[in-house]
Amino acid sequence: MKEEMAQLTDVRRDAQRVLAEVEKAVVGKREALELVLLAILADGHVLIEDFPGLAKTLIARSFAQVLDLDFKRIQFTPDLMPSDVTGSSIFNQKEGQFEFRPGPIFANLLLADEINRAPAKTQAALLEAMQERQVTADGHRHRLEAPFLVLATQNPLEYEGTYPLPEAQLDRFLLRIGVGYPSRDEEWRRPGRGKPAGNPRADEARARALRS
Repeated sequence: MKEEMAQLTDVRRDAQRVLAEVEKAVVGKREALELVLLAILADGHVLIEDFPGLAKTLIARSFAQVLDLDFKRIQFTPDLMPSDVTGSSIFNQKEGQFEFRPGPIFANLLLADEINRAPAKTQAALLEAMQERQVTADGHRHRLEAPFLVLATQNPLEYEGTYPLPEAQLDRFLLRIGVGYPSRDEEWRRPGRGKPAGNPRADEARARALRS
């Protein structure tokens, strides 16, 4: 029992360190970051549903850097083919045979950006990998190295050019979360941005009011 408690303490300490490092890049989204880390520890996939420009890509890249994971990103578009995700067999003229060229899905942390901008046929390229951690191409199975995690983002369905995710796809995700817009203070605390310059007259008037 004491050994298990000690292990939990170590995990909690390490998790706090990881979150502290990620928060250096992603400001003010502690709850969302905790949920993403929880899914990573549980070996589960995450679907982030929110508007563009809310640091979804930055969250995935930051976790990959802090945890030293092989990171790859796929921008899902209407013309993306399944082989662009999984890879394909290319004929090697020198060897006189086909050889498999792995696609970007062969990574530890895969960012499937705007997954619902691609049609169902391309979305389905992730199903086997997310469930069984393998890719089947030309009758051959290719194992995905552990850990294998998918962090997917999707735009609101009312956006033009989006395709709803089928239930089989949604079932592969352990968590569905939102990020939300940052507050004004969080926006100014982003890396590379300073505090806005104050109004000297307003500051002086505020100081006189406080003294009185």
